[in-house]
Amino acid sequence: QVQLVESGGGLVQAGGSLRLSCAASGSILSINTMAWYRQAPGNERELVATITSGGSTNYPDSVKGRFTVSRDNTENTVYLQMNSLKPEDTAVYYCYAGGVAVYQAPHVLNFWGKGTLVTVSS
Repeated sequence: QVQLVESGGGLVQAGGSLRLSCAASGSILSINTMAWYRQAPGNERELVATITSGGSTNYPDSVKGRFTVSRDNTENTVYLQMNSLKPEDTAVYYCYAGGVAVYQAPHVLNFWGKGTLVTVSS
């Protein structure tokens, strides 16, 4: 099967930076879209950034200009550079891989990581 493992979360002061990583492993042939979502306590999970296999990116206004998503297709890894962090960025950040072609699977699949906690103190 396919596993997504996030790393890089932690505690940072407002205005600081963190870089999250997510490595996908397993019998992966290709990954169409990789993305980061976040979920704060009491809130729904929300999209933070997406990146296609071709490198096209998309961000919501809440993080645009502060967060940058990138990926290494050869390593099936996606990164999220987070700058100028705010207390409202505090959440569990989840990695998502969509349109994953898996060896011997009849169709593409989607996968989620287990999340990494980011806490921004004021």
